[in-house]
Amino acid sequence: MVTAATLTLVEETPYRWRLDRRGAMRVPGIVFATQRLLPELVGDRSLEQVANVATLPGIVVASYAMPDVHWGYGFPIGGVAATDVDDGGVVSPGGVGFDISCGVRLLVSPLLRHELRPHLADLMDALSRRIPRGPGPGGVWHLSGGLRELEEVLRGGARYAVERGHGVPRDLSRCEDQGAVDEANPAQVSVRALQRGLGQVGSLGSGNHFLEVQAVDAVFDEAAADIFGLRIDQVGVMIHCGSRGLGHQICSDQVRVMAASMWRYGISVPDPQLACVPVRSPEGAAYLGAMAAAANYGRANRQLLTEATREAFGLATGTSGLDLLYDVSHNLAKLERHPVDGTERVLCVHRKGATRALPPLHPELPPDLARAGQPVLVPGSMGTASYVLAGTRDGAAFHSTCHGAGRVMSRHAALRAITGRELRQELESAGIAVRGTTQRGLAEEAPFAYKDVDEVVGCCELAGLARRVARLRPLGVVKG
Repeated sequence: MVTAATLTLVEETPYRWRLDRRGAMRVPGIVFATQRLLPELVGDRSLEQVANVATLPGIVVASYAMPDVHWGYGFPIGGVAATDVDDGGVVSPGGVGFDISCGVRLLVSPLLRHELRPHLADLMDALSRRIPRGPGPGGVWHLSGGLRELEEVLRGGARYAVERGHGVPRDLSRCEDQGAVDEANPAQVSVRALQRGLGQVGSLGSGNHFLEVQAVDAVFDEAAADIFGLRIDQVGVMIHCGSRGLGHQICSDQVRVMAASMWRYGISVPDPQLACVPVRSPEGAAYLGAMAAAANYGRANRQLLTEATREAFGLATGTSGLDLLYDVSHNLAKLERHPVDGTERVLCVHRKGATRALPPLHPELPPDLARAGQPVLVPGSMGTASYVLAGTRDGAAFHSTCHGAGRVMSRHAALRAITGRELRQELESAGIAVRGTTQRGLAEEAPFAYKDVDEVVGCCELAGLARRVARLRPLGVVKG
């Protein structure tokens, strides 16, 4: 295992740093960060995790860290790594995380900020009533068909939700994978995971998950913003949530399976949280099938919350026309084709707390968005700005970029620094309406517990990972 004492960062540019190979590392580590965004070698083990990931069998090019990198389970949050499927490349649940398919979608309203302002309090109350949240059960959609219908959700994701009347076909064209991963295999999902997911379809959850009403306050790329349908003062809604207890249980189940199976393939790792197996193995196929099922659950979850949001807007403002700009996951492993040493290879690309950023004219993009590149949705910390970025032609790290601001303070430390009541008063005095579940939950997500999202996004742009399109400021937030 690499330790902080043995790590040496080499500055390649002011926005890109290299960890040279040491010990069992098969590739170098590459960290995209400014000097201020770099993790501390003492107290933050995320750089050690970057180095440990570089030891995985089949890893190619580098073990990457995005500017919002921080310590996680196995992989750092903000970590990207790709393994060569046909050269013994592995898949690791630690490279996806417990909240499988946690992601973000942005809805765009025809309303402008001044048109919404007289209705904002009513809207926030309506959203608070309609958005199930918190750590326990409760969801927008009661599955009358029980576990059998839940399996349909796991197979069909947002597509199944739209088929059942929860949305419109256009929603699917603006969703990664058109709303569902086709390789889902509900048979690989444990009964315990199914039971945990049954009562949570269409719910926000807790922690850093949120639904935020926002308004565009800056445009950096007029052409891309026009393609995305964004203009100054336009109202939008950002939804950040994932696969809830079902995804968490799948990760727990699969880590145990892989930890018990590695010996069969002659694999050893420096950290047990990096348990892994070859992609082309029965255990690898089982994980990818279960992970895809959880991904579909996460997409259905965000689709249901979209419909609840449209209903709340209709009741509070008389305007329910919220169009989906894009929906993208930031905790997923995907089989993709990328050039490696001049040859196109099939890679298993792990993105944990990192977002795909497909370049302009990529064939997987909706035709009406393709000229601009993929919309990348980057939420800030509560009360700060969020961003819409777009993928670039020369994007590094297998066309990946940051996923948010990146935590720098533990939840316990945040609780010691501020109370939920104090934070609510600060946000509301700044004109941000707050609808939270608990005072503790609010305090844990205080803005000062995160990195500066402006600097994180600026670093991504200067490093060539993505380019800024628009900035949005919060008007009201619903927290789990």
